[in-house]
Amino acid sequence: MAKHNDTGPEGRSVRVLRVGEQVRHVLSELLARGEVHDKVLTATTISITEVRMSPDLRHATVFVKPLLGKDEEVVLKALRTNTAFFQKEVASRIRTKYAAKLKFLADDSFDTGSHIDKLLSAPKVAQDLGKDDAQD
Repeated sequence: MAKHNDTGPEGRSVRVLRVGEQVRHVLSELLARGEVHDKVLTATTISITEVRMSPDLRHATVFVKPLLGKDEEVVLKALRTNTAFFQKEVASRIRTKYAAKLKFLADDSFDTGSHIDKLLSAPKVAQDLGKDDAQD
């Protein structure tokens, strides 16, 4: 019998994507409710933009972005200091065989998007884009 293989974006399975989304929701809830006893984390609004799980669900890379991108290094340090608390809470709220090891990284996708927007709005590129619109 053929093995059924549901895969999503970038070849990741639906299960891996679903668990990653559950982890993201738990972490967002913990930060929003101020359940972490850390002055930096309670005073800063932090977005958990994405959680990428390893295929075996043992490791989770958590991409974060503080509001307006300010104090990013301070926030990352506070998150990494409280990693054990986050891992314990995620493990208790999401039933998986293993408790995922969390790794917090800054999300630079917004910066990349801003850079692309800036490039597209450059006069030389806008001029080229205008030519394509006129031909349609």
